[in-house]
Amino acid sequence: MEAWLIYSESGAIENQGYIQWFIDEAKKQGLHMSLVLREDLVIGIYQNKSAIFKDNTLVSPPEAAVVRTIDPLLSMHLEQLGTMVFNSAEVARICNHKGLTHHTVNQLGIPMMDTFFFTKSELPAQPPLDYPFVMKNVRGRGGKEVFYIENDVDWIKSKEKQSKEIILQTADVQLGKDLRVYIIGEEIIASVLRESDFDFRANFTLGGNASLYQLREEEEKLVKKIISHFDFDLVGIDFLIGKNGELLFNEIEDIVGSRTLSKLSEINLLEKYTAHILKKLEA
Repeated sequence: MEAWLIYSESGAIENQGYIQWFIDEAKKQGLHMSLVLREDLVIGIYQNKSAIFKDNTLVSPPEAAVVRTIDPLLSMHLEQLGTMVFNSAEVARICNHKGLTHHTVNQLGIPMMDTFFFTKSELPAQPPLDYPFVMKNVRGRGGKEVFYIENDVDWIKSKEKQSKEIILQTADVQLGKDLRVYIIGEEIIASVLRESDFDFRANFTLGGNASLYQLREEEEKLVKKIISHFDFDLVGIDFLIGKNGELLFNEIEDIVGSRTLSKLSEINLLEKYTAHILKKLEA
């Protein structure tokens, strides 16, 4: 079977080790996986049919594609061509937009912070929340384009920096602390508690600390409620920690990284993920 591992050019440079690890694990399990750069693909309607071009040549789509760049339209197009996409176009569409994710997860009765949705042009002169609060780009990743707003000066400056779509959220949580739960299919693989002593964001890539975390029974039930609603392949579900230690939903990472988990454990995430991919392809 042939699988494409799709990255942007910049993403491929940044994740060379991960890419080779993935290709090697796939080979061990009999899956031929090759790196394909998004910039080398052209998708569209050609002679009244959905088509995909690679390096300016019309090509047949692969049996599988692992899309590691944010491009829900590409995922949808590949699915229309008969490719099984990991994660699916629907998961990519929802989970790469924080507003859509919160709308969807809220329907499941999962606790979360007060959250308001705006476009940049709709932001009022005075914020709808008491200070402090957090402003986020709905498509931001890795703690980028997230601003902690403490006063009117922060509010004005942050409004100017943001892109088109934004969410505002209360900050009544344990700042600098969050929990990431790694999911493959319907299985909880591991949970990692991330903490920072110097930043309100707990991202490991921003210099925070991390440790393995054992979910309590009620926390596991909460996670499984989210899992049961989606058709996940590999994702990270992120929670903030409330003042009383309760989990509050934060976001779902469609293109979840595994550097932290690899540093903390012997879990071979990509071995498990490749097995999951093959199981779905052979079903």
